[in-house]
Amino acid sequence: MVRTRNGPRSNGMLPLLALHAASEYYRLDRKPPVTAGLIAANSLIYLRPAFLDPILPSLQEVWFNPHLIVKNGDLKRFFLSPFYHVGESHLVYNMLSLLWKGIQLENSMDSAEFASMVAVLLGMSQGISLLISKSLLAFFDYEWAYYTEYSVGFSGVLFAMKVVLNSQTENSYVYGIPVPSRYAAWAELALVQFLVPGVSFIGHLGGILAGLVYIQLRGSYNGSDPLTVIIRGLTGVLKWPVRFLRRLFPFRRRQISGRGPVGGDQRGISVSGFWRCHACTYENSAWLNVCEMCSTNRRGTGSANGMASPRSAHYSGDLPLEELRRRRMERFGR
Repeated sequence: MVRTRNGPRSNGMLPLLALHAASEYYRLDRKPPVTAGLIAANSLIYLRPAFLDPILPSLQEVWFNPHLIVKNGDLKRFFLSPFYHVGESHLVYNMLSLLWKGIQLENSMDSAEFASMVAVLLGMSQGISLLISKSLLAFFDYEWAYYTEYSVGFSGVLFAMKVVLNSQTENSYVYGIPVPSRYAAWAELALVQFLVPGVSFIGHLGGILAGLVYIQLRGSYNGSDPLTVIIRGLTGVLKWPVRFLRRLFPFRRRQISGRGPVGGDQRGISVSGFWRCHACTYENSAWLNVCEMCSTNRRGTGSANGMASPRSAHYSGDLPLEELRRRRMERFGR
């Protein structure tokens, strides 16, 4: 049984978690929002800021205890206990694991599918843990897991996520030790149980089994599952005001482009802000009236001041191919 705490105390680990999470997100091209939301939710529940304290249940009200859940039909314990942690080290360890697993999984699928997967894994891991505890009592008269054990924390969901993540690779690592992916979660379960006293073996076992069941169900299902469709629909509804405001107040970014396509306007300004010399086909900035390559006037064959320059004297017509090639080499070789 895990002892309760009187309030959140920080030993400096939470600022390090925030710094690490910020640095990881900064280097990512795609910032996975669901992973960030889960980390923020777990951290805020642990810190219990003043504006949330009146509406958040206490830790004693959400302990996962199979007997109380079945006896009272207490869904609050069933669904909220994964988001509560009993200490800073407990929270930080789980959130670092969530950060690593969440970034990889969410970036391998869309955010709606990832959110759906996390919700399913949470419900399944809690349900399987409850079923295991009840079965131990019914078939082996083992009362501790059903009546006496109280647990909280996101680690059951993390074990389920680990199983899903390992299903995408052949080899994995458990505390730096290479292990075949199909055995990695089981190896971590044994190591954690041996190295960390007071952890919930049944909660972690329920997570592993939930991950295995999810993989089997997902493999036999074609298309998006109903929960993913619902989440995508809700996301679309929430995004509608933003899209409406963008249409109402369009924001035009300044476009910076390179040379225009071959065959564009030879005398006017092209869409990309360049004009093509009709003599040598070199593309010049729209701000120039004289070709940088051959000094031909933009509107004709003469120079800008109406007098033929040494470079433009030969441009009454088309240049020979070799001469044009030579001048281009001089231009780009500078």
